[in-house]
Amino acid sequence: MPKALITDLAGPTLSDAEARWLEDDDPLGIILFARNIETPEQVATLTSDFRAVVGRDDAPVMVDQEGGRVARLRPPHFWGGIAAGRLGALAEEDATEAAFLANRIMADDMAACGINADCAPCLDLRLAGADNVIGDRAFDADPDRVIALGRAAAEGLAAGGVQPTTKHMPGYGRVQADPHFKLPVIGASLEELEASDLVPFKALRDQAWGMTAHAVYSAIDPAAPATLSPIVIREVIRGAIGFDGVLVTDALDMEALSGSHAERAVRCLEAGCDIAMHCNAPLDIRRAVSDAVPELSAEAARRLAAASATTPTPNQQFDRAEALDRLSALMGEAVH
Repeated sequence: MPKALITDLAGPTLSDAEARWLEDDDPLGIILFARNIETPEQVATLTSDFRAVVGRDDAPVMVDQEGGRVARLRPPHFWGGIAAGRLGALAEEDATEAAFLANRIMADDMAACGINADCAPCLDLRLAGADNVIGDRAFDADPDRVIALGRAAAEGLAAGGVQPTTKHMPGYGRVQADPHFKLPVIGASLEELEASDLVPFKALRDQAWGMTAHAVYSAIDPAAPATLSPIVIREVIRGAIGFDGVLVTDALDMEALSGSHAERAVRCLEAGCDIAMHCNAPLDIRRAVSDAVPELSAEAARRLAAASATTPTPNQQFDRAEALDRLSALMGEAVH
């Protein structure tokens, strides 16, 4: 059984040292960043080499490809997508169709080079006064609008053979600090959260993957951020939201969290996350994290198998040029 870990790689090719480590430690999957991406052919080779080393053809290869400012696959070799906020600004029917098409086109790029899971869509609300870490990465402030567009985005990814990951549970819409640099504390009552922030996650609780938030929800657990909180995971994510998909952490290297990277990985799994995601560290720290992480639990393995079964084979008749033309018409400008 592989370890309950999504890790990353240093560059566009798999080094001998990384290959030995991956073979020895067998992490579940990897996540790609801009430093790993040059051309479609190069990415396809990298993902194939990773899967050959771990010996699993279906091993998860993830990426942050939301569209807009958070897009690792970019021109000239890939299409960079459209920010969720721009999609949300369209008229209702146009926005839903555009969200599906934008994500279907991005999935076309991802699937072609071996990426089978996307850290998107964001189901966070775009609330006034919050830190811009989310901003136009969110579709709207209205939970019902986020549900419609988040569902369309997830369906677009799945139609292209890429598993969606709803994020960031139970919601970053109210954060006053960027968790990449500081731990946000959200003081809203549980009643407020249930009436707004949790609503999109609850509506899309059937999705294959979900990602936790590095934020403290003081009304639920004032002592620990959601990623490390058994209370938030048990009572809110698995309980109030009802999510039973694969629960992966946001990147554990972010400064919102404290303790060594290995300690963070152990704590998140003990709290109830299925998989720890660890990125952006030298190989010796990556080794220390993987040494500390156990194999997938039986429940995590069950959820992972269920997630794999939900994603259809991409439609080989997909007409990318036609989709881009239609999306351009919806957006009122060329998006090719």
